[in-house]
Amino acid sequence: MFWDFHVGNPEGIHELMHLFSDRGTPASLRHINAYSGHTYKFTKEDGSFKYIKIHIKSQLGVKNMTNDDAVRTAGENPDFYMQDMYEAIERGDYPVWNVYVQVMDPKEAETYKWNIFDMTKVWPHKDFPLREIGKLTLNRNPRNFFTDIEQAAFSPSNMVPGIAPSADPMLQARMFAYPDAARYRLGTNYQMLPTNAAKAPVYCPFQRDGFMNFSENYGDDPNYVGSSLKPTVFAMNSSGKPKTSTITEHEKWVGEVSTFTSTFQPQDFEQATGLWKVLGREPGHQDRYIDNVSGHIKGVTSKQLREKVYNLYSSVDAALGRRVKEVTEAKLSKEGRK
Repeated sequence: MFWDFHVGNPEGIHELMHLFSDRGTPASLRHINAYSGHTYKFTKEDGSFKYIKIHIKSQLGVKNMTNDDAVRTAGENPDFYMQDMYEAIERGDYPVWNVYVQVMDPKEAETYKWNIFDMTKVWPHKDFPLREIGKLTLNRNPRNFFTDIEQAAFSPSNMVPGIAPSADPMLQARMFAYPDAARYRLGTNYQMLPTNAAKAPVYCPFQRDGFMNFSENYGDDPNYVGSSLKPTVFAMNSSGKPKTSTITEHEKWVGEVSTFTSTFQPQDFEQATGLWKVLGREPGHQDRYIDNVSGHIKGVTSKQLREKVYNLYSSVDAALGRRVKEVTEAKLSKEGRK
C-alpha cells in the first residue's frame, strides 16, 4: 500500500528523496532542522501582510546516520533519541536552533511559477532568501513526563497576534483536526492544563464552560459577538480600535487558483531531481539511497506495481530509475523471488 499510494500521488516524490537518503535517519534530534511546510502570514494591524515559510536550523549542523547505523542503534537502544536529548540538557549543553523566515509579497504569489500553498514544493532560496528572526533554545527537561509531555496538545491553530493562517488547504484542515483530537484525548478544557496554557494573558470569552473548567470562566462577560454591554477586549488593537480580520481580499484570488489536478508536469519533479544531484556531491550517498529504497521496494509482491515505482523514479532521473530497478530485481533474484 505504501508504494501504491506514492505511485498514485507522485507529487510526494521530493519527500521520498529525503526519507530514503541519510537525511531520513538523523544522528540525534539535536542535529536536525525543522521546516513549517505550510505557508503562513505575518500580518500588521492595518491588514497588510506577507506570506512566509519558517525554517529552524540547528546550530550544531545536520548530522545523519547510515541505514546500518540506524538499524543497529534502534536495536541496542530504542530510546536513543530521547536519551541523547535528555542527557544533553541535563549537563547544560542546551541545543539551539536559529529561526529564519522566507518572505513573499502577495503580488509575487499571484505570478510565481507554482502554487505557493503546495506543500510538495519548497521556495528556492535564490528567490526568497532566509531572514533570521530569532533563536529557539531547549533548556529544561520535563519534570513529569505525563503532565508535561503526554498531556501536551500542539496545533497549528495556536497562533499569537501577528501570525495568521494562509489559504493553504492542508493547514486549514489541520487547524480543525488537531484541536478536535486534543479535545477527544484530553477533554474540552485541555488548553487550561499548565503544559498547554498560554503564558501571556488571553481574552476569549467565546471559549468557556465545559467539563473540568477550573478558571474564573470570564465571570459575567458576554459570550457573543457585538455586545454593547461590555466591549470585548480581544477584538481591539493597541490603539483601542477594532482589529482587522486576518482574512483579506487576497483569499479570493486563492480560491480561484487552488484546484486539484491529476496531471503532472516535469516541473513537479524538478526539486526531487535537484536533491538527487545534491546527494551526488556526497561520496557514496547516492549508492546508499539506492540500497535503502531497493530494500524497501523488494517487499512489493506485484511486479506490475514495482514497474510503476521504477517509472516514478525515472521521472526524477532516468539513471536513478534504471539503477533502482537493477538493484531491486537483483536482490529479489538472490532471494529466489521474482
